[in-house]
Amino acid sequence: MGCGGRWLRATEQGLEAEVEIEGRQVTMMKPLTYMNLSGLPVAEWARAHSIERTEVLVYFDDIALPLGALRLRERGTDGGHRGLSSVLTALGGLDVPRARIGIRPEDESERIEDLADFVLSPFTAEERKRMDEVLERVVSATRMLLAEGIAKAMSRYNASAG
Repeated sequence: MGCGGRWLRATEQGLEAEVEIEGRQVTMMKPLTYMNLSGLPVAEWARAHSIERTEVLVYFDDIALPLGALRLRERGTDGGHRGLSSVLTALGGLDVPRARIGIRPEDESERIEDLADFVLSPFTAEERKRMDEVLERVVSATRMLLAEGIAKAMSRYNASAG
């Protein structure tokens, strides 16, 4: 599934890994801050590497999408996601590509009382299986995005997601 990378560098605010995907050197960055402050290390990282916000791809979980769904977007609002809001604000615009990965329970009658508890809870074995499947699609979508552009990746993976 993966791209053969390892987390190589750590700073106070994040981890970095270098991987090669579709013949391109790609740097992955994982913020270590609270989710709603993740924009600060992302923007700092982007500035340090002379990366434009349109060249960043943000991956995040999304309770608005059903478990296992994948939606790629080239731009847009934060949709109420505090982590994405932080990134958009810190990078200074809405034109930040993103991959939304659905985590909403299939059973619509399951009421989520505390969103923080829900998103921090481990997946069940069946949910983990679904997440492994969507992560395979995320890797494939990322490969297509790098090789053929986000429009092609959106056309293919948004139609078949979830």
